[in-house]
Amino acid sequence: MKRVFSGIKPTGHLTLGNYLGAMRRWSAVDQHEADALFCVVDLHALTVDHDPGRVRRLSRQAATLLLATGLDPRLCTVFVQSHVDEHARLSYLLECVAMDGEMRRMIQYKEKAAAERARGGSVRLSLLTYPVLMAADILAYGTDEVPVGDDQTQHVELTRDVAVRFNQRYGRTFVVPRTTHPEVAARVMNLQDPTSKMGKSDDVGPGVVYLLDEPEAVRKKIMRAVTDSGNEVVHDREARPGVSNLLEILAACEGGNPNDLAGVYETYGSLKKDTAEAVVELLRPVQQRHKELCADPAYVEGVLREGAEKAREMARPRVDAAYRAIGLLPAG
Repeated sequence: MKRVFSGIKPTGHLTLGNYLGAMRRWSAVDQHEADALFCVVDLHALTVDHDPGRVRRLSRQAATLLLATGLDPRLCTVFVQSHVDEHARLSYLLECVAMDGEMRRMIQYKEKAAAERARGGSVRLSLLTYPVLMAADILAYGTDEVPVGDDQTQHVELTRDVAVRFNQRYGRTFVVPRTTHPEVAARVMNLQDPTSKMGKSDDVGPGVVYLLDEPEAVRKKIMRAVTDSGNEVVHDREARPGVSNLLEILAACEGGNPNDLAGVYETYGSLKKDTAEAVVELLRPVQQRHKELCADPAYVEGVLREGAEKAREMARPRVDAAYRAIGLLPAG
């Protein structure tokens, strides 16, 4: 069975975009068809200025929501990155193989570093090197496939390059993973800026629907979504990004086709109303299960503890092999 690794970063409250774009597939497909690991990558949240208490709260919330969206610890491995030391152990070895120029060419580093400097802040070294930690996350487990969105493709390509280079220099140690772009994944855009992705950490305003938003808040945000000039309901991402985003959200919720749905509606208002109700109903079971899990924190803690133990057993032999291959003296 192929092995799949996916992670979610606790830098903000998880959104409708996270669910439709990745998490729903993890529970519906990946955990059934692969030896799958799903990780709250909390170490990645430390690359920018952060509040420690908030990172802890968001990490717990993210783990709880992974389970609430349908991940079953009997079928997959759910854990927190910092609970498995092999991630950090392997990251330094891979830093000794990766090149400075590769890191500085990372698009996300360029964008985030520029934004930090524009705010008058200092850029942390970890922001430059965290793609290597991401590579360690993947390579530690012998991952075959990494399902990612377009914005993460460059990081997986770096992972492949580092794995190939390590294998060539020190002997075959790592599986070279493949990038996959699941066809069923939906790309959800910001409701107030439909040319930008709905991100969990970039916007706290009305353009983002969070998985734990109350139904009335969901309705209000969608009813106030930016549309386009004219009144014709057409699916055209370039010319009509606002209405196209709503059509794609509705199609993702109901399993339809946005082009077909466009012919059903004559007004933006009716489209918004149906989209809002579809999202409310989609999130209802997730929110109910989240509520149940929050009432049983010992269960969540047990899942994460057992997941970390399982992940550690998977990762340690390969990381130990990497230590030996690169020339480090074995511990007595």
